[in-house]
Amino acid sequence: MAYSNLRDFVRDLEKDGELKRIKVKVSPDLEIAEITDRVSKTGGPALLFENVEGSEMPLLINAFGSYERMAMALGVETLDEVADEIEGMIKLSAPESLLDKVKILGVLAKLTNFPPKSVKRGACQEVVLTDDQVSLAALPIIKCWPLDADKYITLPQVFTHSLKTGQRNVGTYRLQRLDDRTLAMHWQIHHDGAAHYREYQEAGERMPVAVAIGGDPVMSYIGTAPLPTGIDELLFAGFLRKSNVPMVQCKTIDMSVPADADIVLEGYIEPDETCVEGPFGDHTGFYSLADEYPVFHLTAITHRKNPIYQTIIVGKPPMEDCYMGKATERIFLPLIRTQLPEVIDMNLPLFGVFHNFCLISIDKRYPYHGKKIMHSIWGLGQLMFSKTVIVVDKHVDVQNVEEVFFYVGSNVDAKRDVTIVEGPVDVLDHAAPRIGAGSKMGIDATTKWREEGYQREWPEEIEMSQETKDLVTNRWKTYGL
Repeated sequence: MAYSNLRDFVRDLEKDGELKRIKVKVSPDLEIAEITDRVSKTGGPALLFENVEGSEMPLLINAFGSYERMAMALGVETLDEVADEIEGMIKLSAPESLLDKVKILGVLAKLTNFPPKSVKRGACQEVVLTDDQVSLAALPIIKCWPLDADKYITLPQVFTHSLKTGQRNVGTYRLQRLDDRTLAMHWQIHHDGAAHYREYQEAGERMPVAVAIGGDPVMSYIGTAPLPTGIDELLFAGFLRKSNVPMVQCKTIDMSVPADADIVLEGYIEPDETCVEGPFGDHTGFYSLADEYPVFHLTAITHRKNPIYQTIIVGKPPMEDCYMGKATERIFLPLIRTQLPEVIDMNLPLFGVFHNFCLISIDKRYPYHGKKIMHSIWGLGQLMFSKTVIVVDKHVDVQNVEEVFFYVGSNVDAKRDVTIVEGPVDVLDHAAPRIGAGSKMGIDATTKWREEGYQREWPEEIEMSQETKDLVTNRWKTYGL
């Protein structure tokens, strides 16, 4: 089922034993983060802090902090359900007949069945604060780690428009509190929000920006989804929730926001104004360094009458954002297969913090196929940041990291099978010699063919015959072993 608001999601989390209410007073300055870090690391529940010092708003955190809760947020039993639906829609091979084409077109049409719809009123505007009433002080914004520059909004839905095309983008870009009316907007150079900002800079125009918090949990996820430029996140959100996203016009800027959001910040960014943002304890497990980023000025704050402030903390895995990343891995695998049908499975392991490791199994069909896959992965959207791509044969379970590294150790000759390339890397990769630019490694751990320069006989793997396996299985059942 799709959720129309955050409180319904909280209700179901509590009903399923997935949420713990914290009624004692807690500080937003490091204490909530320390509690949440301990709970995240031990696989604990979502936390609803009902008595946050300095604010009347309850604070929800770790709501996406397990595979089960992430699936609940998307309205499915398991994350693979979404992937299976997409895979059934787009097919993996070209249609062989007109009938097949009609079938595929019919299924693809489902993606456009739920475009966003405009509404006149929204719960997100039950309370409207403008002019001297505008202040971030009412929000329970948290400081996550000791060396953080200030408090941060960590799970925003940042809405921007292209000045040239009008195309909308929704991104998850952290916001550092500067004072009660301004924040630093951390959008990295490779992201669409930053591209929109550059258009306004070139034109010398003020840029309208809206930030939504809470609401339908699908919307809190959608800003992290690596959709291609030009694809409206709200269209994809409609597909995920199986209903149109209601959008309401902002009060002080020309922008629409989700009508069911809990809190909305309206404002603007000047084309020539920046500030020092950071450091910030990031998902890499290290502090991202201070740098220059734009300043977001508030013109209004609107919210529900009884809003819930949703946030996350990031740091050394496992943490809540890891499960959001795994949702993306599962959902977008069928889309990757449309370009690379030989891909069997993919694993972005939690310890790889999204970009350090990408494990791929393939149906190897020709010499150097593994190397082709490496370069293809580096050419696919945000997968270009994959620091280490490991390619294995189709029988290898890439979800089993020990099995993958068994074949890395067994099948790899370093000189022959390791490829080093230079190119863009994640801005947060502190090991790179320059910000956003460095080297990446591909490891071909597939079985080697003579056409790849392997002149010896490749040995057979040790494995018991299926006949013997079945015999032993039947005897175990017979004798209750």
